Order: sequence, then structure tokens, then C-alpha cells
Amino acid sequence: MIDHSELTRLLDYDQNTGQFTWKVKTCRKVVPGKKAGGLNSNGYVQIKINNIFFYGHRLAWFYVHRDWPEQEIDHINGNPSDNRMCNLRSADRTQNNQNRIARVDCKSGVRGVMQRKDTKKWRAEIRVNKKLISLGCFQTLEEAAVARKIAEQTYFTHHRETKNDYA
Repeated sequence: MIDHSELTRLLDYDQNTGQFTWKVKTCRKVVPGKKAGGLNSNGYVQIKINNIFFYGHRLAWFYVHRDWPEQEIDHINGNPSDNRMCNLRSADRTQNNQNRIARVDCKSGVRGVMQRKDTKKWRAEIRVNKKLISLGCFQTLEEAAVARKIAEQTYFTHHRETKNDYA
């Protein structure tokens, strides 16, 4: 781990951009004033400090709040490289999963909506407290997406209260 005074000695953090920059030279590759870290294969910013990799969003939280997060840190807009403080919030695993974007291999482009091969209708579903709830089958993708959105608003109201809308 790293303590807060060491973090602030080594790095600057801009809450408005979410960027970390080096303040001091720690090795031959580090240049003061230059952006710290890079993206990992999942799109998260990682910064190596004292031979330990840290996620940028967790460092940002620690930098601002002076305490390591007790829970997960959720990227509100779903972009794992957007570490602006206004885009980060503490969340439990369930809340964090509710805010995920559709997977790359999701053919419909909408989480919880898929087309049935036998009837060609669009099926909508949602998982709440580890239980899968069917929302029905619909003639169009748009109808299924609306059903999914309504279910999110119904079941995830506690999470929606802290969620900002991003375009």
C-alpha cells in the first residue's frame, strides 16, 4: 500500500479531468509533469508506484477522500478510463453490476435483451438480488428495451438516485 502523504508527494490529481501527473522522477521512465499510468486490457487506468500497480479510480478516491475505499468504485458513465471525481462513487458489487454497459458480444446492444432464435421475438430480462426475472417477449427490440429500462427504474431506484445522466 501507499500512504496519502507519499501519494500526494509523487502525483498530482486533477478532479476535473481525472488525470494523474508525476510530480517527481521516481525512475528513468517517469518524467515530472507527464501523465501517469496507462490503460490495461479492460480499459482501466493503472499506475505503477513502488513496483505496485494501482487502479486510477481507487487512487483518485484515496487522493481526494484520504481513505481507501471500503467498497468498489463505480464509474457512473460506464467508461472505466474516466476518473473524474464527479464520475466516481462508492458502490457495492450489486450496484456496480447494475450500472454496467452492454457487453461487446451483446447482439441487441441492450443489456438484458436478446432475440429468441425460435420465434425471432425479443426477450427482456433483469437480474435482481441474484434472481433472474423475465420481463416478457416483444415484437420489436425497441419494445423490449423500454421494458428493460422500466424494470431498471423500478428495481434499482436506490441506485438511480445517485446516478448522473450522461449522453
